[in-house]
Amino acid sequence: MNTPKDKETDNANQERVNKAPAGLYAVPESPELSSLLALADTLHERLQAAKEANPDLWPTIVSKLRVDWTYNSNTIEGSTLSRGETHFFLTEGLTVEGKPLKDFTDAQSHAEAIDYLHDVVANKRPITEGLIKEFNALLLSGVKHTEAVNAQGQRVKKKAHPGEYKKQPNHVVQADGSLHWYVEPLQVPEQMEALVNWLADNIDQHHPIIVAALVHYNLVRIHGFDDGNGRGARIIMNLILMKQGLFPAVIRTEKKRLYLEALKQADSGDISPFVQFVASELIQTQEKVIADLESKPQ
Repeated sequence: MNTPKDKETDNANQERVNKAPAGLYAVPESPELSSLLALADTLHERLQAAKEANPDLWPTIVSKLRVDWTYNSNTIEGSTLSRGETHFFLTEGLTVEGKPLKDFTDAQSHAEAIDYLHDVVANKRPITEGLIKEFNALLLSGVKHTEAVNAQGQRVKKKAHPGEYKKQPNHVVQADGSLHWYVEPLQVPEQMEALVNWLADNIDQHHPIIVAALVHYNLVRIHGFDDGNGRGARIIMNLILMKQGLFPAVIRTEKKRLYLEALKQADSGDISPFVQFVASELIQTQEKVIADLESKPQ
């Protein structure tokens, strides 16, 4: 049972979340980050050279990315499909016995969101609130209900509203048992508008990795939808990278603990570890793609 003191603490935490301090958009600077950005730029040039030298391999690289990205992003959110099962389903269209149908539905929806992302980049569409809602609707395609926990701590199902901002508050129970509250529903439109405006003003002013990481973090911080917030944040992060000419970063499921820890540090006011984490994941993704492109016998 919550005591008056507990409720007072929860209210104070919620008030802090809703204020969205300007520092959440502060651009970090450090020698470590500068080194990572420089390495990512160097690898980008190397990747482009390898792509030009092996153009026939590029469709295979894009197809492999579609599977890797879908597998890792969905597994971070609880999918039970292995990388092999994800590949088998997306390429052959066949499910695997003993696995939840929802995991296959989520895989198909995520893959289709990636396909749509490529169209958005090709057509040079700006990133707007409407586009972010479109991606959420794609990710939640076919989802009728989402799981939630009510005030009594019971697991319940609530009607899903794909592509619409949340209508009820949401929170997550952290590893230490404490509750982490996201922005209240009434505050979401204002904060999403502020985020999109910040992106439009800054996308060409800073390194794409910094901009992409800051937008990713704030999408998770706001948690504007009933579901699909993490997957959507990674989609928009990579949309920013791709619009700026970079390869997308696949955040791997084996890095989930470090990923969540970096997000938690950002919640405490230090965004640098998260930006560095995103940079490191992009670097590893670039290195894997370069290795694939350069593996072709000459």
